[in-house]
Amino acid sequence: MSVAVREYVGSRPVVGLAVAVAAVSTSAPLVELSAAPSSVKAFYRVLFMTCLVAPVALRRSPGDFRRITGRDMGLAVVAGVALAAHFALWFASIDLTTIAASATLVQTQPLFVAVGAWLFLRDRVTRRTVAGIVVAVVGAALIGLDAGASATATDPLLGNVLAVVAAAMAAGYVLAGRSLRQRIRLFPYVTVVYGACTVVLFATVVAEGHALLDYPPREYALFLAMAVGPGIFGHTVINWLLDRVESAVVSVSLLGEPLGSAVLALALFAEVPGVLTVVGGAIALVGIAITVWNRERDEAGDDVPRD
Repeated sequence: MSVAVREYVGSRPVVGLAVAVAAVSTSAPLVELSAAPSSVKAFYRVLFMTCLVAPVALRRSPGDFRRITGRDMGLAVVAGVALAAHFALWFASIDLTTIAASATLVQTQPLFVAVGAWLFLRDRVTRRTVAGIVVAVVGAALIGLDAGASATATDPLLGNVLAVVAAAMAAGYVLAGRSLRQRIRLFPYVTVVYGACTVVLFATVVAEGHALLDYPPREYALFLAMAVGPGIFGHTVINWLLDRVESAVVSVSLLGEPLGSAVLALALFAEVPGVLTVVGGAIALVGIAITVWNRERDEAGDDVPRD
């Protein structure tokens, strides 16, 4: 971001948050617009994101790379592998089920983060957090039951399952990078993680036998749009805002992504989600909001540094 944009967003965080939520809402529709294989879409999105953030990291904090320990580098690579699995699985999910269902189910990531932090990091889980998880699971189950979600969904059950697994992989990415972000600045961190993610997705594309080149210009434009829109103006702006807005507010605001994605899917593809998807999605988002809000509030009260 330019200095002028940073100053504007910094002085008006609500505007920046609105821009970020709108940007991430374009992710699933952009994936759906592309005719390339799912792994190819994921590869180019992360490749372009790496190309965009690496020069910034090298220019602003070249010394930070030398200070990354071998252990931290290994954890960053693990985070990159988890992120690669997240993108590959979620992009495949979008091709199989409705955008509304996929975008909602992939947002169950905070539930997996809460459970993973309790299992592996010994974070406490309050009764309100458990209640939020239960509500969200009920909503997700209703979405999963909507087998006839839309005429455009080729295999909604498999697509829904892949979205949930993609959410679990995203939680692994968050948990792996949780402590790293306390020691490594944002741009060096994402450069290493995106770089590892790019290598894994490149290997996936080659292993699946897909072509890497010779796609129409429209496809490369979509790949770049995925990187710049939801990647830079979405998640990078969100990370920038975390120093200015409570992380609980940011996390809950991001639950607007499924709604924005569903509206775009309706406008672009005439994709109408089933009744169970709509009802289950609303219930799931309420449960996720309860879970996120209580976890973030508890962490803030305990003075635990947040991602």
